Amino acid sequence: MVRAKLIYYMEPAGCAPLAGLPFHARGELDWTKWRAEFPILSRKTYLNSCSLGALSHRAEARVAQFHEDWHNYGASAWYETWIGRGADLRGRVAAMLNASVDEIAFAHSTSTALSSIASAVDYRQRNRVVVAELDFPTVSYQWLVRPGVEVVRVPSDDDATVDVERFARAIDERTALVVTGHVFYATGAIQEVARIAEIAHAQGALCVIDGYQAVGQIPVDVPALGVDAYAGGPLKWLLGGPGLCYLYVRADLIQKLQPTTTGWFAHRDQFAFDGGHFAFKDDARRFEMGTPALHMVHCALGGQEIIDEIGVPAIRQRNRALTEHLLDRAKQAGFRIRCAPNADQRSAIMMIAHTDPAGAVAHLAAHGIIVDARPGHVRVSPHFYNTEAELDLVITRLQEFTRA
Repeated sequence: MVRAKLIYYMEPAGCAPLAGLPFHARGELDWTKWRAEFPILSRKTYLNSCSLGALSHRAEARVAQFHEDWHNYGASAWYETWIGRGADLRGRVAAMLNASVDEIAFAHSTSTALSSIASAVDYRQRNRVVVAELDFPTVSYQWLVRPGVEVVRVPSDDDATVDVERFARAIDERTALVVTGHVFYATGAIQEVARIAEIAHAQGALCVIDGYQAVGQIPVDVPALGVDAYAGGPLKWLLGGPGLCYLYVRADLIQKLQPTTTGWFAHRDQFAFDGGHFAFKDDARRFEMGTPALHMVHCALGGQEIIDEIGVPAIRQRNRALTEHLLDRAKQAGFRIRCAPNADQRSAIMMIAHTDPAGAVAHLAAHGIIVDARPGHVRVSPHFYNTEAELDLVITRLQEFTRA
């Protein structure tokens, strides 16, 4: 199977060019130079990328192009430019995941992507779905509402990670699916996905991964992970905003799955407008629903261009350095941290225990620092565009509120 390569869609004449040459093309790797690309960084100390990545000038320019095409072409913009940009984004996502473009579907959210997969599975012989108790709730919701399906939640022993052996004990011949996160949203811990997939397959179960908190901050190679399906999207670390999700489905599995939750974009001949007959597309687009949010496709393309330009391995290295700096600074200040025990397992999501997280977040916001609260914790999530000085500042301000 041929993996995706980056093939850049050429804009038609008359479209405004995107400003700026790639930093790597100029022989530079100065992280501070990226800060001017993100307006919020000149207004706030922004440390909440695991909730919403910062909006770039690049993404704004792409959305402006979408609006301009709408003015110039009306509905024919679909064929003049929009289909091409969607194909560009699909190719870039496939290349980032080391997948084929035929293995990538667009969805409106992780919930939509997972519901499509959930609807394609026969639970009559195997009615168990194994999830982790630390997973984002939408993971279990898809199966809790399905009659006859038993959801098994794998516990955490340390409130930060889930031991792979716990998965091994929970997965058996009754398991249809193992569905869990690549990175836990509330602890930042990176799971051993390849081992989980291996355990699932040994019992005849499929392995589906929610990678929304992973893509863009850690390298993801879906064939190497051995997963059957993987969902991720641009809202957070990929800097592309809400309203879009990417779903990878392994090529040799695609035609074995026929979703019962579907839409006209999944039809093999969608423009025949045949309401009396349905046939699935042969590739992963059979998991698509309706018309994608085109403005967000454009916004996501702008963010993806930046990620591709820097490279996820470089981002991982930078974010790991920032995370360890924040962890050391927080511990020195006397804060208790909820995180994985070693640096290899830690992503750029740091949970700082606090008795009044909502009050602490409000205090920080009053000082121009944007973070988030989760039960019992202040959540801080730096990205490559942040600085060590900003991390020092958030701890200093947090100390002030804690002592008050």
